[in-house]
Amino acid sequence: MKKYLISMISVLSLGLGLVAGPAVAKTFLQVKGSDTEVNVVQRLAENYMKKDPNISIAVTGGGSGVGIAAIINKTTDLSNSSRPMKDSEIAKAKANGVNPVGVAFAVDGLSVIVNPKNAIKSLTMDQIGQIFRGEVTNWKQVGGPDGPITLYGRQPNSGTFVFFREGVVKGDYSNKMNQMNGNAQILEAVKKDAGGIGYVGIGYVMDDAGKVVAGIHVLEVAKDSRSKPVSPLQLENIMSGAYPITRPLYQYFDKNNQAKVEGFLKYELGPEGLAIIKKDGFYPLTEQWKKHNAQLGF
Repeated sequence: MKKYLISMISVLSLGLGLVAGPAVAKTFLQVKGSDTEVNVVQRLAENYMKKDPNISIAVTGGGSGVGIAAIINKTTDLSNSSRPMKDSEIAKAKANGVNPVGVAFAVDGLSVIVNPKNAIKSLTMDQIGQIFRGEVTNWKQVGGPDGPITLYGRQPNSGTFVFFREGVVKGDYSNKMNQMNGNAQILEAVKKDAGGIGYVGIGYVMDDAGKVVAGIHVLEVAKDSRSKPVSPLQLENIMSGAYPITRPLYQYFDKNNQAKVEGFLKYELGPEGLAIIKKDGFYPLTEQWKKHNAQLGF
């Protein structure tokens, strides 16, 4: 009887194994970094996981510096970064056995925002630099109302902080600038402050219906005093390069780890990924960045 029971259990176990089939281990991707990119990449990841249930993707923010440090230290598969890696960071990565590769997946029209109570509609790049360096402290100095200017920006671990400092401020930020944790915090601060000015990724100024969120005004920006101010809200201004504060949004990975991440990267760069990127308020890659990716095999 005992031998019979053992035999029956063996047959049942074998049968169940045939029905259930071998367990398939999920591939887990960790994505860390840019606050500008975190929302759109979360949406991309959610949709990609619906297509492939054997993939699990965790997306967290913290800033481009956090993501780049994680790539260098081998604690993430993809690093979201709104700025290119520095030569010193690439050197650290290679010293740690990491060969970093940066693929561009979207373009951002970095937006300068003010409160709608402010009559200012446009500024030049030089005026914005003067404001954030603290050289212009009253709106009347740039044709606005008589009132103090309050500055809202990001923290130093942010790629946006670095990009805006190098490309627009071209010097040190004023020590009176309020350093905020993320784009959403800057947005909310400017909504509440009639004298406020800040900078945020284009995806944060648009709602799900493709309209500018209530409570802010997106400034038109001119390259210089002789140029016409243009808005980052119009696709043609981004694609043509007319809007002067554009940048690619990167994802860095270790070349040695490419096989693990390339499926997700190619999805982001494909038609389904592009539709999500555009719905989130960001823009398609220009020809320059398409060529950049093509040289990398993407």
